[in-house]
Amino acid sequence: MPLFKIEHTAKESAWGIWHIAEREEELVLLAAEQCPEELISPSKRLEWLAGRVLIRTLLERVNVSSAGVMKDEFGKPFLKALPHQISLTHSYPYVAAQIDLRHSVGIDLEQPKQKLLAIGPRVLSATELTDAGNNIVKHCVYWCAKEALYKIYGKRRLHFANQLNIEPFLLKESGELKGFITVNGQKQNVNLIYQVHPDFVLVLTKTVSL
Repeated sequence: MPLFKIEHTAKESAWGIWHIAEREEELVLLAAEQCPEELISPSKRLEWLAGRVLIRTLLERVNVSSAGVMKDEFGKPFLKALPHQISLTHSYPYVAAQIDLRHSVGIDLEQPKQKLLAIGPRVLSATELTDAGNNIVKHCVYWCAKEALYKIYGKRRLHFANQLNIEPFLLKESGELKGFITVNGQKQNVNLIYQVHPDFVLVLTKTVSL
């Protein structure tokens, strides 16, 4: 079972990464769910199933049983009959997920690619763009961080460059980020953590230990 990594951050808070190596039939058994028929792409089907397996695994680790995952009107995933907040992300062959009992969470995993330099001017503020420069990995951290903020907010129609912002940072193998979500003149501060792995970058909500 290729559970790449799992970490507990509080009594009922955890996150993990799954490296997909199974066939679809194996993941169906582990997830105890069938992939939606409308998903045609083989890799997307594997991602969907691995995400459900990972959520089940995280809940088992914090001794909670789930009746399944649903999505709200904005496409934000939630757990049936449970108060826990969840977030999912995938970039084949990796899937990552985060759960927390009390707070909205956001997690994003991406593989650094050249295209991030091209989209940078559309999603980064002038300050962020200057800080990122031509460093693809740093652009990837910014992109993941903004995606995590977007998932925390949980609704649509946010402008990535103007309403989702990250304070400039010194790039290391891992570290913390200060994020800001600005809506209707109100600014929400969000603490994030990031990790740079050989194949991908991960950013997620920093939860408070109890």
